[in-house]
Amino acid sequence: MSWQHLTFVSALMLCMTAMAVLAARSTRGQDMRAHNRVLMIAAIVMDSVELIKITLMCTLGGDPMAWLHALPLYLCSIQFITLPLAAFARGRVKEAAIDFVCMFGLLGAVLGTYCAGNNYACYPVLSLDNVVSGITHSAAGFAALYIMMTGIAGMKKRNMWIAYVIMLFFCVAAYGVNMVLDTNYMFLMRGDGTPYDILYNLVSGSRVLYPLGVMGLFAVYIALAYGAVAYIRRHRTCYVHVTEC
Repeated sequence: MSWQHLTFVSALMLCMTAMAVLAARSTRGQDMRAHNRVLMIAAIVMDSVELIKITLMCTLGGDPMAWLHALPLYLCSIQFITLPLAAFARGRVKEAAIDFVCMFGLLGAVLGTYCAGNNYACYPVLSLDNVVSGITHSAAGFAALYIMMTGIAGMKKRNMWIAYVIMLFFCVAAYGVNMVLDTNYMFLMRGDGTPYDILYNLVSGSRVLYPLGVMGLFAVYIALAYGAVAYIRRHRTCYVHVTEC
């Protein structure tokens, strides 16, 4: 939380928000093809920047296996897959992917910048890791803000189980990789200077309760997100009917 850290990530957040507002205004009243183009650009930028970072890590870093520690198995890096699906897929997969980006993109953008003690406490603010991390988190946050502003997220309850399957798949995969490589994907092993440390300390670092607690938080957040949207829509509909009468 140095002034350099806060200045850098605040600048990213301001740019992210401004670009989302401009993009939403420029596509106002247009069809889904226009919205898809915006999501495609965000997905291409996000994935390309990350691939460049991994390539540099494996070549210039002298460790050709460095990619094993850069797998898309963090909560925020799930967007490397769900954002392209939101842009390029069709049907219920596309709907669920848009919902997922909407729910976790902005959350990840804030937590992955302001609360990223695992990065900003270990590397200089303008290091390759932090700059790339800032760009990718901001791209996901931009997409989430754009989705919210344009109202293209369906957030249909019938698609909620897909969000749970996506989250469960990545949690199980991350936990398995953690056990094999001694990594900390999805922060399922420890908090590493992130807000997950609060839960880690509450359960005294239990190797059973802590990962279950993290996954439980994900499940609760998804339920609350869908529930909040359903509540708002129900009461907004009631308000419209009352005013019309």
